[in-house]
Amino acid sequence: MNIKKTFLLLAAIALFIGCKSAQNTSSKTSDALNELVSIMQGHYSSEKQSIEDKDYYNISLRMTPIWKEKGNYLFVEQAIFDKQDKPYRVRVYKVTQKSGNEFMSEIYTLKNEKDWIGKWATPKDYDKLTELDIELKEGCQVTLKRDGKNKFSGATGDKTCPSELRGASFANSKVTVTKNEILSWDQGFDKEGKQVWGATKGGYRFIKMKN
Repeated sequence: MNIKKTFLLLAAIALFIGCKSAQNTSSKTSDALNELVSIMQGHYSSEKQSIEDKDYYNISLRMTPIWKEKGNYLFVEQAIFDKQDKPYRVRVYKVTQKSGNEFMSEIYTLKNEKDWIGKWATPKDYDKLTELDIELKEGCQVTLKRDGKNKFSGATGDKTCPSELRGASFANSKVTVTKNEILSWDQGFDKEGKQVWGATKGGYRFIKMKN
């Protein structure tokens, strides 16, 4: 076999191996993203933490998958547990993969959030929600890294998420997601860097409920 034929054969083998490797990486990437979205969804409560420490409230956190044909979206409601019909936070999360081990959860507000409260009971109703009904919170996305099986952790950027709540200038969020628990620490700071809202000791510990 001459040098030219040998070179062409080696090039073809390298291309084949490269394609197979890319396919395997893509499969692993998809599996990791599906893992994250799967463990995020569900109904959570911070009841146990509120019993152990009176500085924390019993909060209900619901994350319901929507728009499966468009990607990985979650409809999120957060409320005092005894007032779930009046959530203080209503959002849509869009979860994507930035690289092999890095993920992003973009945060969207709803223009008419009252129209969608409690629809988790009849999730088909979310099909009527459109992308025109939501608005991206610029700079408030959470970047997560996979730390191991069923464990992801991350945070917002430093001072990138604007907030006007209770005199705040910006908000920071730190999140850890595991199979049955979400640890979420949201804090608001004024322009001098003084904390003006949010937990001071550490994040809220949300434990997934069996329902």
